[in-house]
Order: sequence, then C-alpha cells, then structure tokens
Amino acid sequence: MKKIIGMFAHVDAGKTTLSEQLLYHTKAIRQRGRVDHQDTFLDTHEIEKQRGITVFADQAIFTIGDSEYTLIDTPGHVDFSPEMERAIQVMDYAIVIISAVEGIEGHTETVWRLLRKYQVPTFFFINKVDRIGADPGKVIEEIRINLTGNIFDFTDTLRNGEMNEDLIEFIAERDESLLETYMDHGYEAGLWLETLKQLIRENQIFPCFYGSALQDVGVKGFLEKLDLLTETSYIADGAFAGRVYKIRYDENGTRLTFIKVLSGNLKVRDEISYSSVDKEYIVEKITQIRLYNGTKFKTVNQVFAGDLFAVTGMTAAAAGDCVGTLKEKVEYEMVSALKSKVIFDPSVNIKEALRYFKMLDAEDPALNVTWVEQLQEIHIHVMGTIQLEVLKLIIKERFNLEVTFAEPEILYKETISSSVNGYGHFEPLGHYAEVHLKIEPAARNSGISFESVCHTDHLLVGTQNVIRSHIFERQHHGILTGSPLTDVKITLLNGRAHVKHTSGGDFREAAFRALRQGLEKTKNILLEPFYDFKIKMNLDLLGKVLTDIQQAHGSFDTPITEGNKALITGKVPVSTFMNYGSEFASLTQGKGMLNLVVGGYYPCHNQAEVIEKIQYNKDADPEYTSSSIFCSKGQGYSVPWNQAEAEMHCL
Repeated sequence: MKKIIGMFAHVDAGKTTLSEQLLYHTKAIRQRGRVDHQDTFLDTHEIEKQRGITVFADQAIFTIGDSEYTLIDTPGHVDFSPEMERAIQVMDYAIVIISAVEGIEGHTETVWRLLRKYQVPTFFFINKVDRIGADPGKVIEEIRINLTGNIFDFTDTLRNGEMNEDLIEFIAERDESLLETYMDHGYEAGLWLETLKQLIRENQIFPCFYGSALQDVGVKGFLEKLDLLTETSYIADGAFAGRVYKIRYDENGTRLTFIKVLSGNLKVRDEISYSSVDKEYIVEKITQIRLYNGTKFKTVNQVFAGDLFAVTGMTAAAAGDCVGTLKEKVEYEMVSALKSKVIFDPSVNIKEALRYFKMLDAEDPALNVTWVEQLQEIHIHVMGTIQLEVLKLIIKERFNLEVTFAEPEILYKETISSSVNGYGHFEPLGHYAEVHLKIEPAARNSGISFESVCHTDHLLVGTQNVIRSHIFERQHHGILTGSPLTDVKITLLNGRAHVKHTSGGDFREAAFRALRQGLEKTKNILLEPFYDFKIKMNLDLLGKVLTDIQQAHGSFDTPITEGNKALITGKVPVSTFMNYGSEFASLTQGKGMLNLVVGGYYPCHNQAEVIEKIQYNKDADPEYTSSSIFCSKGQGYSVPWNQAEAEMHCL
C-alpha cells in the first residue's frame, strides 16, 4: 500500500527533527541528523542548513511492512506557505506538529485551514514534552477550542489494536450504526478499528499523540499507530490520471515535473496530455521517470497509482495542472500582497537574468515574475522579507548572480462602483472588429466573470468564445494606478465581424478597447489587500492592541475574553500592519499569538495618497488604449474614447 504523508508545523516546533526520527526508526537512514548540526536528511540545501528552516518541500521514502511511504517535509515559515500549499494537494495524510510549550502558534492555524480546504486527514503530534513548561493536556484543549472538537489523545488509549473505554465511546458517538452495535452487542475490536480508520479518512476524527522528537520519546509508538490507522485505495487499472505538484530544475538545468499518479500507470515514452496556463491542449512524450529520495533518485521505466515521481520531457506544465484524464485544476489560496523590483549590476545581461527568474517562476508560480518592458525591469511578488533574503542566496548559489531587491511595495487592484457599457472598434486597413461589453461591479474578491448575450446572427458562437478567451488571457489594467482589474462581471452584448477583413487578433484589440472605454466612463475604486487577523494576548493588553488596530485603519469583531486572555479577530490593511509582528512580540514579551493571512482586497484606506504616489498615466499605457480605430477612404484613424460611440457601427 502506498501512502503520501506530509509534515507541517510552525517554525521551531520540531517538524524536521520528527521527520528524522521517523526515517531512522524505519531504517531509511542510518543516523539521525539534527537541524542545529546542519546534517538532516531532508534539509539538504545550503540555505536551509544555514538558516535552520525548511524552505523547499522535499521528499523521502521509507517502508513499514507492506506499506511504502513518501514523506514530504514542508516549510514552516509563513513566507514559504505557497510551497507548503502546493505540496498539500498530493498528500493522503498530514501530521501537524505543535510545541507542548508554545502551543498553537500563528502559522499552525494557517496550516489547519489549508488542510481543511483540501480535506486531508490529519494527525497531531504534540512535541517537546521534555522541556520546562510543557503541558500537552493544555495544548490538546487549545486544539479542541481553536481547531477541532473531534480530537482524541491516542497516546495511551490504543495498544495493539485494543482500545480503552473512553476511545471506544468516542468512536461510537461519531457513527450511528456503530453506536447501535455498541448498545446491543458491546465492543468488537475489528469493527471499531475499521470504523476508526474510515472516520479518520473522512476527517471526522483527528488522532493526537505526544512525545519528544529530540529525545526520541513516544516516536516509535506514534509511528506504529500511524501505520495502523492509515490506508489508501488507488485505482490501479484504467486510464492514467495525475496531478502536477511542483516544478524543479536539476543541477544540469533539466526541467523536472513532479506528478502524483491518481489512477492507472505511466511508462517512459508514453505520451502525456494536459492543459496548462495560457496554453492550448498539449501532448508531450515522457523521456525519463525518476523516483526521488532526498537528493538522490533512481530511474524507472514505469510508475503506478499512488507514486510520487518526476519526469523529463514536459516543457510547460505548472503546479496544480491536471494530466491525463484528470480535469480538476487546483486554485491556490496563498497569494502575495507585496511586490518588489529586482536590482542588479548594469553589466549583467538582463535577458539572461530574466531567463533565470523565469526558471524560478516555474518552480514557484507565486513569484509571478514580470518583465516591465518600458522600464526594463524585473518585478516579482513576494510573501515577505525573509523570502527575499532566501531568494537572494538561491540566485547566487544556483546562477552565480548577485542581486538585491527594492523595498517591498503593496500590490493594489482596481474595480468599479457602477454598471457601464464599453465600446471598442478596430479597423485599420485590412482589419475589422467591433465589440460591445457591459461591465458591472461584482462581489468583493470574486475576480472577473464573463457571459455572452450576443445573438448568433451578429457573432458566431466560435467568435464569442474567442472574445471570452481574450478577456481571460491577461490581467487588465485599471485606470487609477494601472493595477489589475478585478471584481467585475463582463457581458458580451454585441459585435461585428467582416467576412473578408476580420483576421486573428482583431477581436482582441476591439475587446480590450471596449473594456478600457467602459472604465473611462464610470467611477473606479482602488482596492488594497487586507489581513484577516487573529490576535490572542493577556487581557490587560486588550486596550492597547485595539487602539493599534484602529490606528492601522482596521476593524475588529467583539473581543472574546476567557480568564485573563483576550481573543480578537478582524481585518486590517496589509500596508499598515505588515510590520506589526515585532511590535506585538515586544508588547507581549513573546507570549501572545498573532496570525495574519491575506484575506482579500477591499477599498483602499488612502486612495488619493496612493494614486498620487504611483503617478500612473492612463493615456500613456503602452499595453492599453481606450481609443478606437476606424477606417475612411482606405486610411485608418483614431477616435478618442469620449467620441467613439458616435461612430460605432452597431449602435
């Protein structure tokens, strides 16, 4: 049986140390490494050794009896959470490690929310019980209050498949038929165990264990019960289906596409089909299959359902893409709210530097590497300053290129406040297209949607689909700051083509001009990213923290108090709160909890100030224009947006 297990934790909770113990106890490694000794099996990159944190989601293989496990150690720092989220999608089970001293920390809640989003069955391991101040019972209660009430301590309640009375009743309470059996006939060990495994798979029970990874206390028992309580069922027969979960380049520059097989099998030289971002349907031949274990790999001729492997031969796939018969593409939640400019010596070949950054962009799509032609600059999206520090080291190590980064800036977006019709016409000599669009405000954080009500007498269905594809092929600039347009519904109302003169790209030009012309005619709103925050601290600090939130232009729900503790939730702009962590740590002497997750975009608290600072000239954007092009006497001429409607052919 093949099982893929993920390791998750807040920084310094002991995740990599527990991974080492699991590999050691299963004889996958001969000697246990330590983070502080820089010799762990999975933190192999020099940067990970230097900083003592996991940056990359790497994998190791071990076996227990008839089960083969692939263990994925994920990053624990919030700046690398997109890497963590991409790994989650291929996991069968997850292990969340929580310190018995610090308890639930900010990143733990982010991990939990993502695991629930992807419905990954989860085990808890409360670590560091050997340390002064450790209180596993208190942490279990924290989990019960803040994460799930369906947690149960399995450390001493399940031995050799036999359960104590408390566990027997806990399981029976969560399965109606089992409860009836219990009332009528009492406990049946085999039935209870099978039901327990099913309830774990269905995310109805979350087993908890405690011990010390560093001192090797409770680890062996946890491993035995992990194997007992987990099982998978993959479709061995049938058509090949899989999901891409990461892209890497090896030391020779070879592009590796990591895939999990969900059903069927794949052989070397097989052709694999997929649809990738901004790409048509693609079919490519697999030239090599690799099974990785740490930094080493072996090549194989075939992989089967449940395998996690890398292939060469795929040139355009991205993390989250479906391959084979699978069609459900993943939409990632962890997004950046900041951007930064890459700074390098003028002597550097900028096109070569861009090629390096595009490789990094394939490995981490959240970077969203952009080449700004008019400024001759490379821009990237980032999660925070720690990521920039690590990225600088990666670029030096891999490409021998010295770079620095400008101070991170906020990523803004734009939307509209009222419905408007936009018109675009594109008719230079030998071309012809006209598009009429209705643009309406949509729900906050809904993105862009499209529908067509255009009659097929005016535009063929195929042409309407072409217009739709153009709308979604790129981000559209707003007219306030040139930031991406969002939260609008676009409806195709009407349009015209010419039997002879309409050619490829004409409707693209007309649609973009129609969209832009509509924006010119309505009120536009600047949006900024907000954190969803959760803050827990001593009650005597409540007033100070609430004042800080108000001064940061945030809002909060009614505080919840329990004993001498207070809990606050709410929203606050990223721009005003992104550096609050150090102040909060000082205020609480490191004993409070601050959890910040980008929770969407809302109206900017200082719109006029931001517009003034950015100084975007909507009339000089090289990628967008609101003017239309008409033709008269064999000559094309431009008509500005506020005069174009009078010359439209369909009005």
